[in-house]
Order: sequence, then C-alpha cells, then structure tokens
Amino acid sequence: MSAQAQHPEPPYRAIAAQLRTRIESGELRPGDRVPSVRQIAQRWGVAVATATKVTALLRAEGLVEARVGAGTVVSASRASVAGPVSTRAPRRPVPADGEPHRERLLRTAIAIADNEGLEAVSMRRLAAELGVGPMSLYRYMANKDELLTQMADAVFGELDLPEPGVLGWRADLERIARLQWQLCRRHLWLPRVVSFTRPLLALNTMAQTEWILRALDGSGLSAEVRMREALTLHSLVLTAALSVAEEAEAEQNTGVTLDGWRAAARTRAHKLLGTGRFPQLAATPEEPTADLDGLFEYGLARHLDGFAVLLADPARRDRAHGEPAGP
Repeated sequence: MSAQAQHPEPPYRAIAAQLRTRIESGELRPGDRVPSVRQIAQRWGVAVATATKVTALLRAEGLVEARVGAGTVVSASRASVAGPVSTRAPRRPVPADGEPHRERLLRTAIAIADNEGLEAVSMRRLAAELGVGPMSLYRYMANKDELLTQMADAVFGELDLPEPGVLGWRADLERIARLQWQLCRRHLWLPRVVSFTRPLLALNTMAQTEWILRALDGSGLSAEVRMREALTLHSLVLTAALSVAEEAEAEQNTGVTLDGWRAAARTRAHKLLGTGRFPQLAATPEEPTADLDGLFEYGLARHLDGFAVLLADPARRDRAHGEPAGP
C-alpha cells in the first residue's frame, strides 16, 4: 500500500485543488466570484469548518480575496496567469486621505463576519482587507465594541418595514418577527451582538423597537407593557436564532455536521430510550427538534396566542399594568 493511500489528501485540500484548477485554467477569471463558505459546504457536503479551510488556503496562496459587496473573488493578481482582467469593477480605491470610508469599513466587516464568523473580525484584519494601516481605522471606530454595534445597526437597516397598523397588531408582530428571523439567518453572528441589559443605542436598531411600539399603539396597554412585549418578541427571535448560530459554530469547531452528530448519537439515544424510562421521548419523532424554522414558527404562534388572550381580557390587562384586578 502506497504512502498516499495510507494518508489520503484532506478534503479541504482536494476541494481547494479543484477550485485552483478552475482559476489557473482561466475558467474563473480575476474578479469572478468563487463559492462562499456555505456554498462549498453544501456543494461538496462538508462541514463549515472544512469549507472555511478551503477559502483560507486559497487566500493564503493569493488566489482569492474578499471584496466589499461581492464576497470572495479571484484575486486581480491572477491576471498574469489567467489572462486579461475581467471587465467587472475592481476593488474600490482607498480615498485620497489614505483612510477608508466608514460605510465601506462596515460592509467589509459584515462580509468577514458572514463568511468566517464574528471571531474573524478585527481591526487588523479589516486594515489588511482595505489596504490601510490599522490605526487609521480608529478615526471611524473607537474600538471593537463600537464596530460590532455599527455592524448590527447596518444589517438591521436592511429591513424594509412597512407602515404598522394597517393589517392589525398580530399581522404586524408576525411580519417584524419573521423579517428579523430571516435577517439572523443571513447574518448568523447577529444574535451574539444584541443585548437586552446593554441595548444597542443606534438608529436602525432602535427603530425595530419603535416600530413594535407603534404597532401596539391603541391596544389599551400601558407604555411599560408594550415595551415588555417588544423586548419579549425580540428575545423570542434572537433566542431561536442563537441556536442556529451555535450549530454553525459547533460544525466549524468540530468538523461534524448536525446530520453527522445525529448519526453518531443515534446508537446511544436508542439505548437510553430503550430503557423504558422515557416513553414520551421515545414516541417523539426527530423531525420537530431538527426543524429550527418550524420551532421558531411554533414559538411565535403560541406567544401571540397568549398575547391575544391578554388583549381580550381587561382583568389580565390590569394585572399586566401592575394594577389590582377588580372584584
């Protein structure tokens, strides 16, 4: 048996080799997008951690680079190998004062967080991507905490919220909760940035809460109770989204997908369930716990059912306000 057979090439190197061949043959030209980390994971059936290694290896070889608004693209330096540079727009130049604009800095940070996780975002990494000195960034961001706040505020600004009150309170709360859920699915790092004890004091973030308060205006609830409802709805979305983010992180850290983990754990699960001590769990199919979108929708519906009861019962509204109920 050959040494190569005994030590097969790691999957990430094999995938990187395929993409390298496409770049060096000219199939993928400078400026062309290459598959993102998530696309690699889906297309080749590997964990996010493996897909991340693919991108990191290609970047280290100078084959690809992150480009604001475009994701990961073939590096312009490959023009000498793959022929003339693509007619696609090149990376936006650094302004004449040698420092990047705040908006461009945020878009770059968000792209890094989306593709590689929040831990990959740092002032040094941003400076490298933007081609400037790290200290120049502090003209726009005092520290990383401010950077994370502004990143979150920028992605909340992606939501196009209609005028509340047209379709009724329930339709409004369903709409904003689902929009925020979809936003967290696109930006898995977002739930880790939002805090209820130390809220993000930024325009687009505060607008989310303001919108819910307006949707509940005229409901007969006090400002305090409406605020509690807004925070509870935010919490429902972010708690569910955190499970998605934690699963992605677990895949990246362990290299094991959720399906792979379930397959490995199935024997032990069957053994425990076969003891007869957990008859209700044994009768429960796996699908409900695996369907995070379904769990979110179930939690949202049950929460709003309960809120509807509160609105319909004057005595409950009084208790929610902290007032004594009638006789």
